[in-house]
Amino acid sequence: MAGFEGIKWAPKQMRFSLKDRRLDILEPDAKVYAVSRSIHYGLCLVFEGIRFFCRIGDAGRPEVTFLNLRKNLERFQKGILFNLSRAQRHLVPTPEKLIDVFLSYFREPEMTAFLKDMSAGEAQGYLRPFTVDEQQSIGVTFPENPSIRAVSCRYDRYMGEPFAGVVIPDLVRAVGINGTGCLKLGVNYLMSIKAVDKAKQILPEAASALFLDDMPHKPIKTRNVTEWDSSCCLFALRDGTVVKIPENPLILPSVTIGGICAILRDMGVTVDERHMTYGELIEKTKSGDLVVICSIGTAGILNRAQKLLLIDANKNTIAIHKADESHDLYEKLGRARTIYWDIYKGKEPVPEGLSLDKYPI
Repeated sequence: MAGFEGIKWAPKQMRFSLKDRRLDILEPDAKVYAVSRSIHYGLCLVFEGIRFFCRIGDAGRPEVTFLNLRKNLERFQKGILFNLSRAQRHLVPTPEKLIDVFLSYFREPEMTAFLKDMSAGEAQGYLRPFTVDEQQSIGVTFPENPSIRAVSCRYDRYMGEPFAGVVIPDLVRAVGINGTGCLKLGVNYLMSIKAVDKAKQILPEAASALFLDDMPHKPIKTRNVTEWDSSCCLFALRDGTVVKIPENPLILPSVTIGGICAILRDMGVTVDERHMTYGELIEKTKSGDLVVICSIGTAGILNRAQKLLLIDANKNTIAIHKADESHDLYEKLGRARTIYWDIYKGKEPVPEGLSLDKYPI
């Protein structure tokens, strides 16, 4: 399973009450009540991952930079709405309010040294807001005291290359009819690590699992490929095109994949947004038309799988894909990853349709 390496946590976390709009700055190890709906039933547990870069501005103070921040916040909003009752919808903050809250957290005096240290090393930053029910109760009802907490960190890398994966047809990451696959809910990620555990039983060096859709009753080759265990995917084909799976109830609307696709289009690469069946993936693997399949996510940006094992419902190997590192598109994908992070640093122009947001701290 993909994980962070070289992580260093910020000295504070924050809590923002949705009911009274109160912001509290907490110690980094501040706890949640053991008797909480969020602990016992997973209620009101939604989270977001937001990449950021920090530099020292002209006034000698830190400045944080986000790319497409509003899309992260809109995705977070949708997750919060899912976890509340219809009568509680008014509690969900606007993107503008969320920005104000997160900047207030960054502007706490205790955070200054942490941000300056990040700036000195041009480190990758990660903001993780999440919701919990602060009420002391194990009742199976909607949360009575929902809040947003947030922690942040710097890190060196996430998963990285090379990595190997296995298609896992017998597990379903999320059910489309419930509308949960397009949200960052904790319950989805339990299935993710279960799938990786299965992948390792088949291929010991596997670091990731690739899911099919939520139609296990259909013939396996007619089912659509959806996502990696904790990230979205792109398929690079020998004809020079890249296939992006359309957003749907089973696909998390990735903020990063939008940026990567914009960069690829600026490079002259054709991005074809469409579904890909497992049968097509098998055929393109056997014919050599699949150059590489990529994992796309906030923390890792883009990682190219060096090996993907395709199996049937009985765990028999159908085909083995190995990345073609000699193909021009393989190199372009690696360059797109570098450009994406350099946009945060101001070293590359912002592609059309993306938004670079800078805030003095």
